[in-house]
Amino acid sequence: MRNILTTSTASVLTAKRSFRLLVAGLLALAVSEATMAQTKYSHYYQNLPCAVEQVQEVIIPEYTVTISDFGGVGDGVTDNSEAFAKALKHLKKQGGGHLIVSDGTWLTGPIKLISNFDLHLADGATILFSTNKELYVQKSDSLRDGSKKCHACVYGSKLENVAITGHGTLDGQGFYWRPIKQKKVDEEIWEEALSMGGVLKADGNSKNWKIWYPFNLKKEYNVPNIASDAIIQEKMRPHLVNITDSKNVLIENVHLLNSPKFHLVPTRVQNLIINGVNIRCPHWAQNGDAMDPGNIQVALIANCNISCGDDGICMKGGVGQKGVDAGPQRDFLITNDTVYRAHGGFVIGSEFSGGMQRLVVKDCRFEGTDIGCRFKSAPGRGGWCEDIYCYNIIMKDIVESAFLISSGYADKGAGVSATDSDNKEAFFPDWSNITFRNITCIGSKQAVEIQGLKGKPVHNILFDQVTIIGNRKGIKMEYAENINFTNCQINPKPMPVEEYKKCKKVLYNGKDPDAED
Repeated sequence: MRNILTTSTASVLTAKRSFRLLVAGLLALAVSEATMAQTKYSHYYQNLPCAVEQVQEVIIPEYTVTISDFGGVGDGVTDNSEAFAKALKHLKKQGGGHLIVSDGTWLTGPIKLISNFDLHLADGATILFSTNKELYVQKSDSLRDGSKKCHACVYGSKLENVAITGHGTLDGQGFYWRPIKQKKVDEEIWEEALSMGGVLKADGNSKNWKIWYPFNLKKEYNVPNIASDAIIQEKMRPHLVNITDSKNVLIENVHLLNSPKFHLVPTRVQNLIINGVNIRCPHWAQNGDAMDPGNIQVALIANCNISCGDDGICMKGGVGQKGVDAGPQRDFLITNDTVYRAHGGFVIGSEFSGGMQRLVVKDCRFEGTDIGCRFKSAPGRGGWCEDIYCYNIIMKDIVESAFLISSGYADKGAGVSATDSDNKEAFFPDWSNITFRNITCIGSKQAVEIQGLKGKPVHNILFDQVTIIGNRKGIKMEYAENINFTNCQINPKPMPVEEYKKCKKVLYNGKDPDAED
């Protein structure tokens, strides 16, 4: 009997293994077919250093209406919230379609997107979002700190086939939402803020600098408070565009201006295309990130032009177990993008617990950013990396480091201390399997800075054909292993590795930094 049971059990196990192999093979074939399918975006995927699944075109029904059909008036004064609501309700009944916003300035509250829908902004059209903050507050219980969540200016969740297109503009009027650090702005801007009223608080431990908050503004501005104090209200700032848990999302050619917080925040989206988008806000805009896609599966960011107050193109992957549950940021192609003023040109972090897999950044230009390639995280927020490639990149006039990889980043807002709520005993950053190739930087303070953790070093990083000139400092590393520089020209020559602590297996053009000349 035992032999029969053993044979039967073995057969079942063999069958299960065969089934798993069959499923794995079919999934691999499906991914391969998706990758090979030809679309109008396929030319971006030629000759990549690893196989990246291609995006698919977003299809919207042809049915078309205009905002004027529903009583909209583009005079910059009339509130068009009702007109947008009526238009979207009508399009939903029709099964979707295009809503054309023509030349003019269209004042409105937040816009809730629907599936099978294209919000099309014609050239010369501006959707101007109301400064009445009460319109954005969600009808939900207060959070532990007394704040409430606010809807983004344009938002939607659990959607399929949604687009924002055209050469028009979304303007979030962020000046009425954002705190301003005195040390970041000139006297004219500072005096303009003070003339509006508001509240002043100390900037950290500084005795000389203040932070201005748009709280208790003068009555003539008609901007109500939505919290009991300035700090709580600051935490309630909405994003400009936030689309979550959706499939097939297209953002193309539009101009995104002056968000109250981040400009473009797609999260947990499958098949995302961001093409030809222009993003602008002042360089001093607090938390003025340009785009922060998080836990995205299959995406293309191409031909975008950015100048903003925080990170430029920033990859997010969630914090802790929630990030893991949302899945990795994977199959991401970023190409032909230009970033001017920003904290970082291309950025990963600080949260990426879900992991980063098959990210390719190529043919980009970073000019005047604080850091060129900025990889930042900390215990409790970190994740893993696989097949990260950055190549054919030009950097110019970088304020701090051309390359920064840090596992000791502290995330904090204006006037508050760094967050300490993360689980510091888990989710350590695993910065590895990253290649930087054929990159030139003309002008920076520091060439390369790598900061790992004790027991969790940054490892397996390749710099190949990297040229950095006009830099004041060379390469600084701590807790790093298997870092290889090949065919590089980095000042000071011949050995730019100047600070080198607790590192193993580091080579610069074949030489050990510890070796004598």
